[in-house]
Amino acid sequence: MVGQLQARKSAGIILKLIQQGKIAGRAILMVGQPGTGKTAIANGIAQSLGADVPFTAMAGSEIFSLEMSKTEALTQAFRKSIGVRIREETELIEGEVVEIQVDSPAGGIGAKTGKIVLKTTEMETVYDLGQKMIESLTKEKVQPGDVITIDKASGRVARLGRSFSRAKDFDAMGPDARFVQCPEGELQKRKETVHTVTLHEIDVINSRTQGFLALFSGDTGEIKPEVREQINAKVAEWKEEGKADIVPGVLFLDEVHMLDIECFSFLNRALEDQMAPIVIMATNRGITRIRGTNYQSPHGVPIDLLDRALIISTSPYTEKEINQILKIRCEEEDVEMNDEALEALTKIGIETSLRYSIHLITVANLSAKKRKSSEVSIEDIQKAYSLFLDEQRSVQYLKEYQDQYMYNEIAV
Repeated sequence: MVGQLQARKSAGIILKLIQQGKIAGRAILMVGQPGTGKTAIANGIAQSLGADVPFTAMAGSEIFSLEMSKTEALTQAFRKSIGVRIREETELIEGEVVEIQVDSPAGGIGAKTGKIVLKTTEMETVYDLGQKMIESLTKEKVQPGDVITIDKASGRVARLGRSFSRAKDFDAMGPDARFVQCPEGELQKRKETVHTVTLHEIDVINSRTQGFLALFSGDTGEIKPEVREQINAKVAEWKEEGKADIVPGVLFLDEVHMLDIECFSFLNRALEDQMAPIVIMATNRGITRIRGTNYQSPHGVPIDLLDRALIISTSPYTEKEINQILKIRCEEEDVEMNDEALEALTKIGIETSLRYSIHLITVANLSAKKRKSSEVSIEDIQKAYSLFLDEQRSVQYLKEYQDQYMYNEIAV
């Protein structure tokens, strides 16, 4: 990422607080002009937290387009951002395969039976095989010398690799051969498995007749408060028993100024909950009206919510930073541009906006290809600039020809 050193330092401190679990129930507000990297910084925080920490992103305007109440939409967004790390113990049989014997039924009709001999460094045992287990072993291509695990509850077979004792076998020296030690101790073991789900996923599974399949349909609808209360009680019980941990995630609300006073009141109350996620809000507004009221406030956010928030400000990019960003963008789009053209594009970015100058890269590249050139020149930039208006020139054009437009409300 280019520039915004102060904002990135602030985001780094926020990241450490999140990782240490010391910022739950607070909000972060990112403010700055359009195109100054607010969303990029929020996405950077999400990537740094890792895949195990839930991250939910939504725009303030989305809440009004969903087929549910505003508070329900925010509640679901909150619960999507709260993870539950569940620990479960499973019984496994883990050992090195000594021998596999499969007996086919007489006449080829009926289920197959067989035996498998497994060993560890301390013991060796013979297990009877049924049709299902034989199919699982065949599917995994298990053979003598392999180290495998068998889940006693589901019968699932997993091939861990080839035993080091068979390292000299000619049939085990393929490019994908992976060698592991022969297991120690007992053949039957208890292992802890950990998986993370969100509270919203648990809500959906327990509130729909089709269970977890409802997650794939996308249409979760409104969920009854009674269901959530029961789930909260169960999760609290798991936490006390040491079976689960709460993982506060991140909820990123872009265009937060689009929320109304009802949504802001909900956010204030929801942030006080002990299981609240970290809420990162972003806005590009100055002093403006709070939606649903006649009152004005900084960034269109009520003062009591601003008081809860740590505010990070982004600043406009310098000429050097704009030049560097445009260079990176040209590399990403595989566009060759000479220094003179890049200088002109940088000047356009300063006078108009960074986003507008980025849009011109693709147009200028098409212009260069049309004249069969592999490099974008200043003529291509000038042509793209003349074809597409920026915001300032568009406003100037409207002022000149406003009387020719329909439903014009500005007095001539």
